[in-house]
Amino acid sequence: MDRRSFLKLLGLGGASVGIVAPGEAFAAGSGKGPRYAMVVDLRRCVGCQSCTVSCGLENRTPVGDFRTTVGEYVLRDAETKRSFVASLPRLCNHCEKPACIPVCPVKATYQRPDGIVVIDGTKCLGCGFCVQACPYGARFLNHETKTADKCTFCAHRLAAGLLPACVENCVGGARHFGDVNNPESLVGRLLREHDGALAVLYPEKKTEPSVYYLGLDPFFVSAADVAAPMPYRDLRQGGSHA
Repeated sequence: MDRRSFLKLLGLGGASVGIVAPGEAFAAGSGKGPRYAMVVDLRRCVGCQSCTVSCGLENRTPVGDFRTTVGEYVLRDAETKRSFVASLPRLCNHCEKPACIPVCPVKATYQRPDGIVVIDGTKCLGCGFCVQACPYGARFLNHETKTADKCTFCAHRLAAGLLPACVENCVGGARHFGDVNNPESLVGRLLREHDGALAVLYPEKKTEPSVYYLGLDPFFVSAADVAAPMPYRDLRQGGSHA
């Protein structure tokens, strides 16, 4: 059984979303220090995978493994019978209440004061418990390091005063990153301007994600409405992404 099938059996293979209540995003980051979050404006995402490629190059992930991806879904309007492709960028949600932390037997996964969830590779056993626990399918076992791997919001770049690679290289300018505790930051302004219109994935999991979506298609409201993303075929074999 492959990982995707396993996640489906757990009910984690699709994507359900919920609208964030007014002011809830700011309430999550009420501390004095920085609390990082990302806002993904799906109205500007073109599904180009620039974020996926730039992340892979920046973080040197093994071929075939990704810290962030853009799933493409074929959706059909029940009334008009019109079919179209919708893009949904996915990454670690750096939750306020991460499901991955309590299952780690050696406490290799932990949350920094700024909200970023990271993995201590010197402690990680590669048991995969956190991979199975993540509701967002955002983790994988790195076969080169033999440890769990995932998005870190490019913590090493933040330390150097840079933006995450996926944000900096987003062709459509769909990804926005910043400190929710700073109302004048770009993310702070977006949370304020679109208060009540932002959505998060799997609100029923009660993990309180720090990745917010703007302009999410209504088809994504229920997990039952979301099929698996279209398969990526090997172009070297004459395939196509369809």
